[in-house]
Amino acid sequence: MEKSRMNLPKGPDTLCFDKDEFMKEDFDVDHFVSDCRKRVQLEELRGDLELYYRLLKTAMVELINKDYADFVNLSTNLVGMDKALNQLSVPLGQLREEVLSLRSSVSEGIRAVDERMCKQEDIRKKKMCVLRLIQVIRSVEKIEKILNSQSSKETSVLEASSPLLTGQILERIATEFNQLQFHAVQSKGMPLLDKVRPRIAGITAMLQQSLEGLLFEGLQTSNVDIIRHCLRTYATIDKTRDAEALVGQVLVKPYVDEVIVEQIVESDPNGLQIMYDKLLEFVPHHCRLLREVTGGAISSEKGNSVPGYDFLVNSVWPEIVRGLEEKLPSLFNPGNPDAFHEKYTVSMDFVRAFEQQCGTQASVRRLRAHPAYHSFSNKWNLPVYFQIRFREIAGSLEAALTAGLEDAPAGSSFCLLASHRTWSSLQRCWSDEMFLPALAHRLWRLTLQILARYSVFVSELLLRPISNESAKDIKKPLVTGGKDPSVTHGNSEDQASGPAETKPVASISSTQLIYVVADLDKLQEQLPELLETIKPKLEMIGFKNFSSISALEDSQTSLSACAPALSDRIIQDLSESCFGYLKSALEVPRLYRRTNKEVPTTASSYVDSALKPFRQLQSGHKDKLRQAVIRQWLEGALSESTHKYYETVSDVLNSVKKMEESLKRLKQARKTTPANPIGPGGGMSDDDKIRLQLALDVEYLGEQIQKMGLATKDIKSFPALAELVAATKDQATAEQP
Repeated sequence: MEKSRMNLPKGPDTLCFDKDEFMKEDFDVDHFVSDCRKRVQLEELRGDLELYYRLLKTAMVELINKDYADFVNLSTNLVGMDKALNQLSVPLGQLREEVLSLRSSVSEGIRAVDERMCKQEDIRKKKMCVLRLIQVIRSVEKIEKILNSQSSKETSVLEASSPLLTGQILERIATEFNQLQFHAVQSKGMPLLDKVRPRIAGITAMLQQSLEGLLFEGLQTSNVDIIRHCLRTYATIDKTRDAEALVGQVLVKPYVDEVIVEQIVESDPNGLQIMYDKLLEFVPHHCRLLREVTGGAISSEKGNSVPGYDFLVNSVWPEIVRGLEEKLPSLFNPGNPDAFHEKYTVSMDFVRAFEQQCGTQASVRRLRAHPAYHSFSNKWNLPVYFQIRFREIAGSLEAALTAGLEDAPAGSSFCLLASHRTWSSLQRCWSDEMFLPALAHRLWRLTLQILARYSVFVSELLLRPISNESAKDIKKPLVTGGKDPSVTHGNSEDQASGPAETKPVASISSTQLIYVVADLDKLQEQLPELLETIKPKLEMIGFKNFSSISALEDSQTSLSACAPALSDRIIQDLSESCFGYLKSALEVPRLYRRTNKEVPTTASSYVDSALKPFRQLQSGHKDKLRQAVIRQWLEGALSESTHKYYETVSDVLNSVKKMEESLKRLKQARKTTPANPIGPGGGMSDDDKIRLQLALDVEYLGEQIQKMGLATKDIKSFPALAELVAATKDQATAEQP
């Protein structure tokens, strides 16, 4: 193949493919075309293929021409080849028969050898079975001999008083019994073994009975040597679990049944804690010798210890769990969430204290992997507990959100009950009275759900119409100079009765809107404090990457997104409330035209009425809102209201000017004096009084704005308004005789 590749003609460098691709064993046309299409169009690929095809044809013709003489002489060289082949066929046939004969002889020899080897293997296996059965018989007889010799010496006072010798005898029996068990397993199914099996069963029962009695005696007398010999014997016969189970039944179970009593636990408020303390006292008081012998205690000698035992995990803990599950079933009842939380917390503290008594990390791992540990953990129905808590929190929060915009209780840092309940719900999720480490993920999700629900609540408030209480007072706007109420709106009764008939059911006042903004600001200010409360709780479950927590920041951003819309609503309401009074400037001409009133010297009372909502905002809510927010609202509302006020004053001045020009034309036409163009005694005209009154109103408005701490130049349209009325005031004073 490599030679064929070398003989391929080399194409031009402009080809879009490699010529060696055609010689690959796994060459695929579809893959080749799709790969080339990534680089060039199909038209260009077709052109390159045609070009290379022509090169191949040319190379083939050259190759034929080069070896043309060999092609021509090929038939000549084959002349006489058939005769030579016929001469070779006879000796080849003879050779083939000889090879077949030899092969048959060798096969028969191999077959005979295989038969002999199979017989030898069968004999060897039978011999091994016989030897194992012999060993079983020998082990049984040896053990029985030891037992008979031991029973004959039981009357000896010296031997009876020597438990150490008894332990040594048991160790010898255990060693022999271990070999007996091994050979018996290997000889399984043999008829002779079935005959010996009753003797083996008797030896097994005797050995277990002796070991149990010896271990019980060692535990009662606190004899370390007896316990060590007994446990070593159990380990020799691979019955360590039996020893641990025996300790659990003989030593642990009576103590657990005595300590775990439901009536005693329920009779004392701290009964559960007292019970757990007594259970923890069992290990240092009753398991000290076992731990020293097995190397589980710090003071035990590792070189002389018996490995392979863990009595705390396999003896003490299962019996404690059994006692709790059987004799204290009310412990796991989640019906009363407060009691369940207290019981669970105390129980988990007990588990951690028990783990500390294990002594080693390996023992703790074995404890956590034990079936009794999982059974105890699964008994605590945490999902039901969380559902109960969820209904409590969600029900209380939803009731506060749907009950209307009620005020928060006294002493709360929030203004509205809904906000107060939202914050208290967030705090309750992570309070020590409710939080459980195993429910951290559920409580985190509930925290985000509470914030999302409050965000939806605020968004729904934006859809409610505003029922401004101050607007109800705009029945008789005062526009007289010198704060003298004398003129009212022409349709004041209609305006008072109209809104009462179309009053919406679900409305919100401007004060409540302000409270919502204040609570939003307060809630966002306290969210970092909540996060600091959450961090230690999350660290309890091993969570440390707090930089990855962005969901709380997203919730905070969602709450912040509601603030601009609320501010716009408040600014709009303040502006409408203010302009509701400022539009009373339209009544100023009616106040002075043909009324023979004195020249105005003070501003109209409607200016003070228009500024009343702003003063209330500054004085009544300065402890709830940031000054920057109040200033933003004041500037925004005053900018909108003064813009409308500017248009209103401009319309009034234009109307006055038109009226004045109309009277002048009428005077020129009739050649008579106009009706009271100038006051009696040559005083100021009614039109000039109107201009002067408007000027005084605007000046007073500017003074009051500055007293509120705002710059009039920052109020939209106010500089133009002041310039307009200043010009009309100069005109009015200049025309006085």
